[in-house]
Amino acid sequence: MIVDSHYGFTTLYPYRGRFAPSPTGLLHTGSLVAALASWLDAKVHNGKWLIRIEDVDTPRTVKGAAHGILQQLAQCGLHSDEAVLFQSSPIAQARYQAVLDDLIARQWVYPCHCSRKSLANQPRGLHQPHTEPHSLIGCAWRLRVDEPEVAATVGDFVLKRADGCFTYQLAVVVDDAAQGITHIVRGADLADNTARQIYLQRLLGYATPHYHHTPLVLGEDGQKLSKQNGAQAIDTRTPLAVFNALNASAQVLGLPVVEKFGEISEISELLAYWIDWVQAQNQSGDLPNQPDSPAPERACQ
Repeated sequence: MIVDSHYGFTTLYPYRGRFAPSPTGLLHTGSLVAALASWLDAKVHNGKWLIRIEDVDTPRTVKGAAHGILQQLAQCGLHSDEAVLFQSSPIAQARYQAVLDDLIARQWVYPCHCSRKSLANQPRGLHQPHTEPHSLIGCAWRLRVDEPEVAATVGDFVLKRADGCFTYQLAVVVDDAAQGITHIVRGADLADNTARQIYLQRLLGYATPHYHHTPLVLGEDGQKLSKQNGAQAIDTRTPLAVFNALNASAQVLGLPVVEKFGEISEISELLAYWIDWVQAQNQSGDLPNQPDSPAPERACQ
């Protein structure tokens, strides 16, 4: 159990974290940094760590990638403490639709035919209020944003696309609430989604988790490693390869590097070493190189 005084009062609750990769390819070094950070943060707080496969964007899903990701994580000693959730599952899809139907009934979302091209011509590329279309055929469903700061930054945003796919913003908020996630440790490239997600959480009456964002891993060109720019999948074919991959991720997180493979006999020993090291560094168990996002009560003001 950990103590949360985030809102000015103290509450005891069990820590529940998660790692939620998209199966658009196998894990690369940047992905493993986020996975290791979220796993360690859960373990040093004696919490649960869950894996969620964010395959809600079905057109971008690569066949076999989800299985490959789970295999990579297992070879790195990172196992989910509960059953893996797939966003494409009928149960998850029904949950998203139920939430969307509720927002439609409450008139918080509206049908929209705007394309990315048309939005590019709007001020700062943000969606502006307009007359709703008469036809619902081929439309997206967009959330009204009445919080001034969020509206000025991102505008009204889509919850269900015209092709029928639910968006990341809706799915991640609904899943985090359904799974009781209390702490989210993820890459800094996702930090700009936080205000939108907190806004939607409040609208739905959900609790807001703590957010932490890990440093980005950059390529030789100075750009963030990603599947889109051809980042190489981590090699987990041998114990030595796994050792090297984990060590590289640990170095990004400011953890001590184990110099020689022979100093450990199993990957679990390496992970246990880092848990002990983090716990010895500070009583809170916070990882180094892990800046906090804005506190939830300030993020949408």
